[in-house]
Amino acid sequence: MDFELTKEQKMIKEMVSEFAEKEIKPIAIELDEKSKFAEDAFKKMGELGLLGIPFPEEYGGSGGDTVSYAIAVEEIGKACGGTGLSYAAAVSLGASPIYYFGTEEQKRRFLVPLAKGESLASFGLTETNAGSDAGGTRTRAVLDGDEYVINGEKCWITNAGYASVITVTAVSGKDERGRNIISAFLVPVDTPGLTINCSYEKMGVRASNTCEIILKDVRVPKENILGDPEKGFKQFLYTLDGGRISIAALAVGLAQAAFERSLAYSKQREQFGQPISNFQAIQFKLADMAMEIELARNMVYKAACLKDNKKPFTKESAYAKLFASEMAFRACNQAIQIHGGSGYMREYEVERYLRDAKLLEIGEGTSEIQRVVIARQLGC
Repeated sequence: MDFELTKEQKMIKEMVSEFAEKEIKPIAIELDEKSKFAEDAFKKMGELGLLGIPFPEEYGGSGGDTVSYAIAVEEIGKACGGTGLSYAAAVSLGASPIYYFGTEEQKRRFLVPLAKGESLASFGLTETNAGSDAGGTRTRAVLDGDEYVINGEKCWITNAGYASVITVTAVSGKDERGRNIISAFLVPVDTPGLTINCSYEKMGVRASNTCEIILKDVRVPKENILGDPEKGFKQFLYTLDGGRISIAALAVGLAQAAFERSLAYSKQREQFGQPISNFQAIQFKLADMAMEIELARNMVYKAACLKDNKKPFTKESAYAKLFASEMAFRACNQAIQIHGGSGYMREYEVERYLRDAKLLEIGEGTSEIQRVVIARQLGC
């Protein structure tokens, strides 16, 4: 498969890179230290059409493709991992399920403002006892007349504090085999009974808004069910497949930032009367970083191309997410090693890259779950 970027994709890469360098990178340290969401930057992203890249123009989007979107995630993540994560979640988890599975009315009401960048959305899947085992969802939705009454709790939900609507997964009944039916519901954040708490103290991606959601007798009309009521589980698996491409792209961005800083530092830092870039030990580290970043990027593009061409991409998105996330952690760890004592200091930023990268081995399916997905795709 040919991965030569198109003229449009190259233009998006240049535009987003310029924006991230100017608007996000200068405040990245402050965002991390204060655990602050880049609200102004997101407003500007909306104005530039970045929040609507993969959606059709008829729904307020930019009419781009998944490759273009992955490029944007990489460039924003390169400037700030936390902001990159919130951007990826806003599109892949917030808006995309509505585009994939929503009715025309739901798309007009909820997707259009998201694609235009006028608001954000969240995806409420994870629970304390339902992380890797998403089928263990305990949140319940009970039909009462023309409304569903939802009760439960969700944790570690990205962007919920800035969202206008949250897609919430809940058990809505039993199938003929007695298994739980999981459905997805669109819950506007101003719905009575919905409480959002954003008080987590995180190790990394601190610029990304992360919240707990409590639903107590939350009532939503039947028409707020997203997609097929009995296929909510399959729907969020498809959503996660797409989200894994963006997490992989974010990993590539973080690793690229770590590599560029390390290369520059190695040329200016002198030991034994010469730049440390002259030493083979450092050269080999940089060579491995550059090679693995390029391999991961190509895997991201392949998975994105398969998705754009409506071909199966579950295995490839798992490949990309698994390899890129573990590669990013290795690259960021080596970046600290190359910087030596300076790498342990916040002002050099590479320690932040490592803290941010760790989350990518956990979120959107842990590395262990990715291996399970791949094994199943192989027929094991």
